[in-house]
Amino acid sequence: MTSGSYETLVDACDAAADACDRCLSACLLEPAVAQRTRCIALALESAQLCRLLAGFSVRGSTFTASVAAPAAELCEACATECARHDAPHCTQCAAACRSAAEACRHMLEIHAA
Repeated sequence: MTSGSYETLVDACDAAADACDRCLSACLLEPAVAQRTRCIALALESAQLCRLLAGFSVRGSTFTASVAAPAAELCEACATECARHDAPHCTQCAAACRSAAEACRHMLEIHAA
């Protein structure tokens, strides 16, 4: 995999992790926080896994691809959940998570070739 591909993956994962952190923090302040528990949980898990994957990528770990597959799945789940809510922080999180999932899948395609 090229260093540019790793850089793209790291950037997408970092952006998604930041968006997830902003989203879950904002969701905790929503008046109907009980309706956002799945959003909060997925955002927390996505942020953690994206940061882990970014670190693996930066270090050139041989386990990067092993982490990228579940990261793509988790980011898609977070994006789907966030898209159910109209708040701007959820919309931004959904977009960032979709981009991270796409970067993960692209990395997996390159790695498999």
